[in-house]
Amino acid sequence: MTTPRMAFFGSSLVSSYWNGAATYYRGIIRALDRLGWDITFFESDAYDRQTHRDIDDPGWATVVVYAAEDASVVRRLMTSLDRFDVLVKASGVGVFDDLLEDGLLEVRRSHQLCVFWDVDAPATLERLHADPADPFRTCVPRYDLILTYGGGAPVVSAYAALGARHCVPVYNGLDPDTHHPVEPDPRFAWDIALLVNRLPDREARIEEFFFRPAAQLASRRFLLGGSGWGDKLMPDNVTWLGHVPTADHNAFNSSPTAVLSVNRESMARIGHSPATRIFEAAGAGACIISDAWAGLEQFFEPGREILTVDGADDVTACVDALDQRLARAVGQAALRRVLQEHTYDRRAQDVQIAMGVMAAS
Repeated sequence: MTTPRMAFFGSSLVSSYWNGAATYYRGIIRALDRLGWDITFFESDAYDRQTHRDIDDPGWATVVVYAAEDASVVRRLMTSLDRFDVLVKASGVGVFDDLLEDGLLEVRRSHQLCVFWDVDAPATLERLHADPADPFRTCVPRYDLILTYGGGAPVVSAYAALGARHCVPVYNGLDPDTHHPVEPDPRFAWDIALLVNRLPDREARIEEFFFRPAAQLASRRFLLGGSGWGDKLMPDNVTWLGHVPTADHNAFNSSPTAVLSVNRESMARIGHSPATRIFEAAGAGACIISDAWAGLEQFFEPGREILTVDGADDVTACVDALDQRLARAVGQAALRRVLQEHTYDRRAQDVQIAMGVMAAS
């Protein structure tokens, strides 16, 4: 049996800098490698990501870095893909997205499966609904398969309405070799910790679920990690760390009493898709406090494996009532659930099944 080969165009596999999809890519691709896939990941040198690498080129994928300023380089790459069985274009590459989305469809050979992998389906679908002239609308029906970062039935129905042949959600998951419990680190041993980059469609919810509760709980210490918050006015009991490299994520999640998870507004509205960081935190045995969203109960049991809140007052009450005993119990329950049902090995099997079904059809 020949080794299946995949060409994957994404934002970055080796850098999580301004790249929330990095953990997802790494988990899925590493698991596909374990299933016998030979994967080449194509990424640009945009946004200083190559100077903020978290990992060296891995042994489980070949990484090809191309210039972010020259479209001719991308065109040459796309004409040299004959050896691959599957061509994948992920959303949000950051440069030449339109060129890649249409270009891969144009260069594909009859033996190749062409896949669009949407790692931010709520944002993509909002954009398409707002602009009937968006060029990606004409691409959707031409892809053999749409894979999404999640989204459940609402996202599947929305893509079907746009003419998608087949849409399969592939949720975030856990790579237990990468994210796992570690000894608490004093750098992160605060009461509540949140790891999130500053984005326009997220800031109002961070204000509601993090900064307002911090102001209401002056005796508790709140820790904020992530890029872009340098000029934000914060309560005195909030400490901002800046970018937290992936090497520190286990300690960041294992050390505080609880870890807060806050979805972007579009994700909270559509629901049905847990963020990467929920599984990272659960894998570290963290007690997670999450904003409530539709479909959460498919992944964790509220009240036992995760604590859910609807706004600032809920967060304040939850933190006020939380002690170390309860936090440990919730964190351990989440860890058991994620190891049983939500590993990337399971997600990779879903991907392989979806691709096999489309290849046979």
